[in-house]
Amino acid sequence: MESSISNLLVLFAAVLFGPLVAMVVGGASMLGALRAPYLKWGTYTLTRAVNGALTGLIASQASSHLETNQIASIVVSTACGGAAVELIDLGFGCLTYRLRGNSTRALTRVLLPVTLVSVPLYMPLVALLAIAYERVSPLTLPLFLAPALAFHKLFALYQDQRRLADDLGAANRRMETANLSFATALVATLDARDRYTAGHSAAVAIYARDIAERLGLTRAECQLAHLCGLVHDIGKIALPPGLLEKPGALTLEERRLMQEHSAIGERILSNVEDYAEIAKIVRHHHERIDGMGYPDQIAADAIPLISRIISVADAYNAMTSVRPYRDAMPSRVARMRLAQGVEGQFDTTVVAAFEAVLAGADEDYRMGKSAEFNVLAQEFYAGEADQEAA
Repeated sequence: MESSISNLLVLFAAVLFGPLVAMVVGGASMLGALRAPYLKWGTYTLTRAVNGALTGLIASQASSHLETNQIASIVVSTACGGAAVELIDLGFGCLTYRLRGNSTRALTRVLLPVTLVSVPLYMPLVALLAIAYERVSPLTLPLFLAPALAFHKLFALYQDQRRLADDLGAANRRMETANLSFATALVATLDARDRYTAGHSAAVAIYARDIAERLGLTRAECQLAHLCGLVHDIGKIALPPGLLEKPGALTLEERRLMQEHSAIGERILSNVEDYAEIAKIVRHHHERIDGMGYPDQIAADAIPLISRIISVADAYNAMTSVRPYRDAMPSRVARMRLAQGVEGQFDTTVVAAFEAVLAGADEDYRMGKSAEFNVLAQEFYAGEADQEAA
């Protein structure tokens, strides 16, 4: 902002008063920045002064052939001087940057578009200001200068907001990656405990994400479904040893303990910053549409949508996977069981969306055997999210 405002004043001085005054204005524009390191301040003061002098010379030469027409002379000298002041400023900036041992390519890529935009923006303003100064009165200078300074201030604020938005977007992408890495570490811990359910959480996450996409949910909601699918069973870490691996039917007490895992998962995840929504979804992923689920016996729309999605994905993958007490069901049988459970255990809309996903998939996907169901492959999806955001 300081550079563009000083260039506006330098151009005005160059058009009306010539090289000497423009040189003084250019050098004086750095007085407000007098601070250490003084060599840096001195370098920029001199380059601004030289820029002003060269701009004044170019503006004077451009208008020398149109002295009979004052307005045309001012317009031409402003156009030539405006291009000169910005290009010379860019050239000095790149030269200084290069002498410090840096490549000028990145700097040019940032500054050149600003240069190309700024000239047509303030050149007409300077031309009008110079014409009014010459033809009307020098008192018109404050009337034009105040709006010009206000415009540049607003432009600077816009640039700051855009940079903040870019920084926030980058921070959000880093947070997504961190969340996925954290969830993957939790799931790996759970998988290491029970070889029968290893990979179950990764499969549920993939199924939940695909169901959410089929339902037309937003990208953020699909990512949330994927993340919740990864950690939905994390409460099983706190279950007594041997309970997950028991080959036979569970006793009533053991079943009651098993049903505690969703509430335990909520307590674990609620201690993680920014996981409050995920914790709530995990708590309710075993609720039923008819209100006969656990832990809170809530029904229908009172159950979060993503919890209803995970309930379907969880049940399907459990049916199509080998367990200590039974073999895996064929996919067609599991799909039939889902259909039989609508409006009782499962949400009809969610089951219909999942059936559409399964109908268009191959048998490896239906049985959870594709490479993408490997929990170690979740890093791929974090990289994919970063590429989409970029």
